[in-house]
Amino acid sequence: MSASHGTKAVVAAFLANTGIAITKFVAWFFSGSASMLAEAIHSVADAGNQLLLLLGGRLAKRKADAEHPFGYGRERYVWAFVVALVLFSVGGLFSIAEGVSKLRDPHELDIIWLPLVVLGIAIVLESLSFRTAIKESNKVRGKARWVDFIRKAKSPELPVILLEDLAALLGLIFAFIAVGLTALTGNPLFDAIGTVVIGVLLIVVAAVLAVEMKSLLIGEGATKEDTARIARVLNAAPGVESVIHMKALYLGPDELMIAAKVAFPPKSDIEHVARTINELESLLRAEIPHARVIYIEPDLYLHRPEIAPSTDHIVIQSGN
Repeated sequence: MSASHGTKAVVAAFLANTGIAITKFVAWFFSGSASMLAEAIHSVADAGNQLLLLLGGRLAKRKADAEHPFGYGRERYVWAFVVALVLFSVGGLFSIAEGVSKLRDPHELDIIWLPLVVLGIAIVLESLSFRTAIKESNKVRGKARWVDFIRKAKSPELPVILLEDLAALLGLIFAFIAVGLTALTGNPLFDAIGTVVIGVLLIVVAAVLAVEMKSLLIGEGATKEDTARIARVLNAAPGVESVIHMKALYLGPDELMIAAKVAFPPKSDIEHVARTINELESLLRAEIPHARVIYIEPDLYLHRPEIAPSTDHIVIQSGN
């Protein structure tokens, strides 16, 4: 469900940024505003980023093969990480370089009303795009705080679009203020300073995105809620003494892998064990639909310190 909501937000953001980028370039061409050029490049980078997110979503749907037996789900994380790099380099570094250049060699702006009008329209359009991203995020966010949603979301599209739209909206406001101050005072240094501020903003957002996507690429475990549900299903099964240890890892935004070592009574026959494992797999998939890959290892729970599970495992025992 989150993937479809993410796609809708991505498409809305792409259409908005493409139109905004064209108008910004026109305004920059006639006015010579550095802030406007920085914002135009920012919109181009954002539009390109949205295409990268759509590409990642498409590539992630490929079926598993011999080379990638667990599928291509993490393609979405890879391309979201590339988005952070593009935002940092094309958006942030270019804006800072342009701003520094204009600080060293400032020049008067021409037709100064034009960038102000374009920025005002862009603020309205970007606000609508940001509103769409918020609405789509609310459908999957639940009661989580926004910071927690961005940090813990397994689907990268919505957090990326939210942060990009927020950065774009703030950047437009900074640019409007900078050009407005230049118009009021006649001092082009305000325009240059606004450009540098926009660049710093983009670098900060890119850094946040890079950190979050890196965590997803390395591999994040199941949420506490899902972990508790998995343990409840395993421990409630008839004939299971306890869960010795269990790990759950996201192979992609919509694909969870569960590996568990489950203790059976010492005298259980192989038919009972096999039937119980099959039932557990069915119950887990019913409880957690995105649990696509499940490995359950039968074992005996021996209450001896030397065979206690290592501390890197999630240890979950029943009261049996």
